Amino acid sequence: MAPLFGLHGFGLHGSVRCEGVRPGDRLASGPGTVRGAAVEADDLRHVLESVREFLRAEVVPLEEQIEEQDAIPESVVAQCKAMGLYGFAIPEQYGGLGLDMVEEVQLAIELGWTSPALRSLFGTNNGIAGHVLLEGGTEEQKKAWLPRLASGEVTASFGLTEADAGSDPSSLRTAARRDGDGWVLDGAKRYITNSPVADVIMVFARSDPAATGSRGISAFLVPRDTPGLSVGPKDKKMGQHGAWTADVVLDGVRVPADAVIGGEEGVDQGFRIAAKCLAHGRLHIAALCVGIAARLVHETVEFAKTREQGGRPIARFQLIQGLVADSVTEYRAGRAMVLDAARSFDDGSDRIAGPSAAKYFCSEMVGRVADRAVQVHGGAGYMRGVTVERLYRDVRLFRIYEGTSQIQQVIVARDALGPAARD
Repeated sequence: MAPLFGLHGFGLHGSVRCEGVRPGDRLASGPGTVRGAAVEADDLRHVLESVREFLRAEVVPLEEQIEEQDAIPESVVAQCKAMGLYGFAIPEQYGGLGLDMVEEVQLAIELGWTSPALRSLFGTNNGIAGHVLLEGGTEEQKKAWLPRLASGEVTASFGLTEADAGSDPSSLRTAARRDGDGWVLDGAKRYITNSPVADVIMVFARSDPAATGSRGISAFLVPRDTPGLSVGPKDKKMGQHGAWTADVVLDGVRVPADAVIGGEEGVDQGFRIAAKCLAHGRLHIAALCVGIAARLVHETVEFAKTREQGGRPIARFQLIQGLVADSVTEYRAGRAMVLDAARSFDDGSDRIAGPSAAKYFCSEMVGRVADRAVQVHGGAGYMRGVTVERLYRDVRLFRIYEGTSQIQQVIVARDALGPAARD
């Protein structure tokens, strides 16, 4: 499918007037609304334009408030739920919009125009947490939880990272032991997105203590109110204020046998499930980075046009033009790469190296674009309250989570080199 969102001029969003589209209109499936898996071109255009208008009219004016208060206003959360944004990647049969990957990355690019904390609200439901159920859940588990994830009634978290198990999940230490007809979980998870507000956490634990590496890991569906599960205080982060993370502690958490993702057949399948979820998430994050790069270029261009030095706009200086040209070029390269990787993801020809390459390039790219944006702004770019200063801090995280840039390098290189790159 060709890209459908309007990128005006050299690839930046202009103002959009969406006739008949209002912030709050529901995007997901249902009577009289956009339909799911086979989203028609006009329907997708409606979704993207509606989201674009919502971001510019409702969210962008609140960016400084979100930054200062470290919270998304409840009115915005309610609108995101009403629009169906909590379920854009969840299939229509479970109450979501059912976007394929090409469509999803276009939406993610739109979402990148504003504070990444907004997307984080519903990112886990659509991404790594929701995909645990989509990739490995039983039909009963999907029916019980996915409709509630899609509506925003329930928020899910992805409980994989630990103090000594981040980019390499095979070294996790959280343990799961059989106890009668159920399981008991003990351990701790770190930096878990949305855990302070989560209703359910997808917990990865080693279910076979004799196994090593990627073997013997299972995923468990653990409701927040399960005795023995506790969530620590919110982390104080460099950026992405309004997106909450915290530690999760499991102390003798007892869950029934049907809490294993995939049921009995899902035991020891946790690493496989996590790998698939992360591949999907990496491509989504790559697209988000492209959207943020578009906003950064926009801010850079507008500043260069209006800031004067020596009685003329700095946009006339060729060294400034060079910085802008580099950022525009990298933005366009990232966008093309994401769309190409999404097409390969959808047709099944590449769901490993392509997402990793896209995430690696785009997360590094948006960091360079942010750095140039601050440079063009000069002293103003170093001041709190200026958009590019906030985004400069926000984008640093993308090179770390969902697998560091170094992990992506390893994945891409091993795919290219094959057995020669492995022990």
